[in-house]
Amino acid sequence: MIKYPIGIQSFAQLREDGYVYVDKTELVYRLVSEGKIYFLSRPRRFGKSLLVSTLKNYFLGNKELFHGLAIEGLEKEWKKYQVFHIDFNGSNFTVPGTLEQKLESFVETWEREYECSMSGADIGTRFAYVLQRAHERSGRRCVVLIDEYDKPILDVLDTNIQVQAGNGRLLEDSNRDALKGFYSVFKAADDHLQFVLLTGVTKFAQVSVFSGFNQPADISMDPRYEALCGITQDELERCFPESIKGLAEARRMSEYEVKEMLKRYYDGYHFSENMTDIYNPFSLLNAFASRSIRDFWFSSGTPTYLIRLLNHTNEGLDELTGRYYDPQEFVDYKATVEKPLPMIYQSGYLTIKDYKLSRGTFLLDFPNNEVKKGFVSLVASDYLRPRRESVNSWVQEFVDTLENGNLDLLNKLLISFFADIPYSMRRKDNERERERYFHYTFYLIFRLVSVYATYTEKQQSEGRVDCIVETPKFIYIFEFKLDGTADEALRQIEEKGYARPYESDSRRLYEIGVNFSSQSGTIDGWAVKEKTTGD
Repeated sequence: MIKYPIGIQSFAQLREDGYVYVDKTELVYRLVSEGKIYFLSRPRRFGKSLLVSTLKNYFLGNKELFHGLAIEGLEKEWKKYQVFHIDFNGSNFTVPGTLEQKLESFVETWEREYECSMSGADIGTRFAYVLQRAHERSGRRCVVLIDEYDKPILDVLDTNIQVQAGNGRLLEDSNRDALKGFYSVFKAADDHLQFVLLTGVTKFAQVSVFSGFNQPADISMDPRYEALCGITQDELERCFPESIKGLAEARRMSEYEVKEMLKRYYDGYHFSENMTDIYNPFSLLNAFASRSIRDFWFSSGTPTYLIRLLNHTNEGLDELTGRYYDPQEFVDYKATVEKPLPMIYQSGYLTIKDYKLSRGTFLLDFPNNEVKKGFVSLVASDYLRPRRESVNSWVQEFVDTLENGNLDLLNKLLISFFADIPYSMRRKDNERERERYFHYTFYLIFRLVSVYATYTEKQQSEGRVDCIVETPKFIYIFEFKLDGTADEALRQIEEKGYARPYESDSRRLYEIGVNFSSQSGTIDGWAVKEKTTGD
């Protein structure tokens, strides 16, 4: 029976208790052999903590845990180092003073262990002295591993929580300054450091957190280390053949169909211009353990800080996704409330989908169906704020209706969705806001229902189609008008020949003209024409 290490972040427990392990130790050996101070950004639940634990056991010289792994044939010495492991997981940093208490607890413990103290000194200076004493005592430089270095900032980002009620100082600024003082140790203690790794979700501006810190090598988009966390296609097929077979049997599908489904739902991450497909390990392991396909990763944590950031910008998901960017815009650029793109990408809700070598630019979009469905649903609920409790239940009914070709019900469902949006959200004061609300609302709706092939703003030879949805039996071509008529919309589909690419298709094709009234805030015109295809 295969044991899946879901929620297990301890390398020692994983190896001792016989859990399945995707061998990353060849990459680990390269990492420790070729550099000294590193930073790695990966989405949450992507294996960062397990990587840190693996490195900790390697530097502690626990050779027996690596028996049978690639590193066993690479490492000859297995030296033991003093390892300082700092883990910010599990603490709630929205409570003022929590970060300071956490840092104080770490340093006090080490001061007792190495019998040293510097009374009156700041926390960073005290830690630097601990590292010096540990180096002197052992004769070897020290290893520092920091897991989720940015959690104390992400927890309070854009929350306006104050350090003390009424004093005006934000907890976000306080936590950032505390980390800045603590991380300054790496410059002062450079002679005493053998290896340093910081992991996190986001890369904040160097000047805001790492001032005075010897700059780490950012390997987040380094092609050599893109598979350091996550599971590649080769690893999936090599390490989990029995799991794939079991899932296929449970779902009464072929193994090929299961692999295609896993790819649609959990694959699609790319972390360099090599474009190596990386699966989300948390979702993949949960799917194998439960023998079901569900939204495991997305439902394990709500990205509320990203929703707060999106509310600060005039750009919606329709403007952020499906575009090519210079890496400075989403990797190296400072992540702020005015520029949410770096944080959305680094948090795993967008990923690289293409690379243009000639320009050095990257196409960003949703990695897979799990993330697209969950994130768009969350954004839609926040932006539109429908009265219905669950957008997802409406989406399921809408998808069923598309699948069955019921045009009257399709119209009623769209009208009911808009009717559920409070008037305060629908009312827009100027033409530009009305136009943006109209386009963004339809974009969100059809991204929500894109369980089938869905194209919004699809470019064709004669123009740009508002929306095309393809199901196994039907093709729907939508054209939307604002304060016009449904007949005008339908006429545009005809005149522009939007159905022409489907002339040899055997599925039934419907051209649908829809008019949206900015006065009523809902659909007030609906015209349908069935086209004969496949002749």
